[in-house]
Amino acid sequence: MSVTTSVTTTEVSRAEYCVIACAEAWRDNGEVLASPMGLIPSVGARLAKRAFSPGLLLTDGEAMVVGLDGAPEGWLPYRQHLTMVTGGKRHVMMGASQIDRFGNQNISCIGDWERPDRQLLGVRGAPVNTLNNPVSYWVPKHSRRVFVEKVDMISGVGYDSAAAAGPSATRFHRIPRVVTNLAVLDFDTDDHAMRLVSVHPGVTVEEVQEATGFALVLPESGEVAPTREPTAEELRLIREVIDPKATRDREVKPV
Repeated sequence: MSVTTSVTTTEVSRAEYCVIACAEAWRDNGEVLASPMGLIPSVGARLAKRAFSPGLLLTDGEAMVVGLDGAPEGWLPYRQHLTMVTGGKRHVMMGASQIDRFGNQNISCIGDWERPDRQLLGVRGAPVNTLNNPVSYWVPKHSRRVFVEKVDMISGVGYDSAAAAGPSATRFHRIPRVVTNLAVLDFDTDDHAMRLVSVHPGVTVEEVQEATGFALVLPESGEVAPTREPTAEELRLIREVIDPKATRDREVKPV
């Protein structure tokens, strides 16, 4: 079978569509450091390097650059890591406890800052990430609790917040895509409002909108494309090489 042959949708799990959608975030990125946070983004980054972005750098998350098999290939001291961050040579895929229509992300607290209902991870490196290098997002459970009209606290900087802060904030700010268990979204609109790019097979546009706490921008044609299918070779890599134990199904269960 040709490596460019697509497989039928009935053969592909929802988690595998999510892997493909995450991998596409790093397409044509060149020699940048991929920093995936989460199981499916990690599988996606490794797939991207094997399938179509060979220049991508992978890390063990601590101090080493690793190869396709996970074996260390070089030392990545913290100072060099920071140089890549501040120079825009890293593409992060973070999670989001909340995200709004302009890409402001919250991983710090739910509720009022003075008396929050729930304390989360804290702001951590989100502001530095979003203002210095491309940041995409992975949301394993698309819901109105996550996709909100206005985040309770800004951790990761969105397009409207960056614009309000001025040129120093917008120079390297970019949010290529948001991937969820239902769909792929981006901000490629005139005002950088969130746009629905594709829906995973078995998901309708109405279902995505119902699970979102604000109106999504839709194509002028009204037709939203399906998330692309993996090729037979990509599916083989996911199932036999990168994630043979199917840990991806723990994060997004089969439907």
